[in-house]
Amino acid sequence: MNRFFYTVAICLLSPGLIAWMALRAKRAGGQWQILSGERFGRYARRSKLHKPVWVHAVSLGETRAVQPFVQTLLERGDTVLLTHMTATGRDEGQRLFQEAIAAGQLAQQWLPYDFLGATRRFIKSYQPRAGVLMEREVWPNLLAAARRYQVPMMLVSARFSDQALRQSLRLGRVMRQALGSFHAVYAQTLQDAQRLEQAGAFAPRVSGNFKFEVSLPAQQIREGQEFATHLGRKVVAIASTREGEDEAFVRAIRHVFHRAANQGRDLAEEVLFLLIPRHPQRFEEAAQLLEQAGLPFARRSRLVRTGEGAAVAARACQGELVVLGDTLGEMSRYYAASHVAIVGGSFAKLGGQNFIEACAIGVPVIVGPHTRNFQQAVQDAIDEGAAIRAASAAQAITQALALLDDGPSLARMGDAGVHWVRKHAGAVDRVVAALDQL
Repeated sequence: MNRFFYTVAICLLSPGLIAWMALRAKRAGGQWQILSGERFGRYARRSKLHKPVWVHAVSLGETRAVQPFVQTLLERGDTVLLTHMTATGRDEGQRLFQEAIAAGQLAQQWLPYDFLGATRRFIKSYQPRAGVLMEREVWPNLLAAARRYQVPMMLVSARFSDQALRQSLRLGRVMRQALGSFHAVYAQTLQDAQRLEQAGAFAPRVSGNFKFEVSLPAQQIREGQEFATHLGRKVVAIASTREGEDEAFVRAIRHVFHRAANQGRDLAEEVLFLLIPRHPQRFEEAAQLLEQAGLPFARRSRLVRTGEGAAVAARACQGELVVLGDTLGEMSRYYAASHVAIVGGSFAKLGGQNFIEACAIGVPVIVGPHTRNFQQAVQDAIDEGAAIRAASAAQAITQALALLDDGPSLARMGDAGVHWVRKHAGAVDRVVAALDQL
């Protein structure tokens, strides 16, 4: 397929694609502005940014991962245009960079749909001096518009699975040309680089994964550790759970709760579970599951509203078995309060979620069987002794409780995680140096 037929296909399929986006937005919640002018490259006001570095982070995970890179650009005085495709990504970008937005150094915008006119209007309106796309954001018409207006483009922290390679080869020339138009490609691993080169990228290099460039908020770390100290119990975080996983974990927690009760023990006096859904639209669903299971729980949002510190929050959790993490932007606090972290997205066939922040804080990690999005990173972490794998939610809970009773293993895994993350740092510096060369 060449780009002409790709463009025709996009136009013909656009009603269905936009309807799919609208359905996704309805399920996810938030302000997606599916039919706004910005989505089609039409802007009511002229941009005040002068020759910005354009960075695209499609959704929540990519926005968090790109934070150290964007922060580096801001600190050295660059102006930045940050684009997104999802409302969760845009909201997180607004939270992370609110000071730069207020100062006029960073602006956010929707990435336009990959229509010929929309992408050309977008590039012409913002006139970026370079474009940086994250992970797998390869859009043929967008890259063609960048070529037309002589904007050098980079693909960074790129991952490219065997499935992505097969899809790219099926699309033929249009994807070869798109990948070949990047001025620089920096892959997460050697395997990613080899697959990208086979698909058409020119001389891809290995820079590492941006997600290793973890910026830990000192205040959250301190408050999380203080909470655990005042609580006087061991804490297990069940983080970034996605569709279908909360029910399995609630069922597993209920099982160990009743088993302890049959043994004459109150598990709520020994352990606190933090259940943290990844997406806010599922907070209420998780709360209903906990209520239906009859498990004593507290909402983190209610603890926050008291305005009190870690000691008061810990007292408010006495008698509760679970805290529902129904807040955003507090993952470091949750991990810092924990002795073990079970990272979701990997117990259903969803590819896994980022577990590197937990390792950086020194928390032993348990992942599920489905980790294709972090395949190499998971294997490396397991080899380093920083993580273990569980076959199911029930097994993960069992493994976590066993680790809580094994102090030497907890300490060894935590130290291994910190060492492993530090060993892989440097991806941002390598990409910034490459950007300067452009």
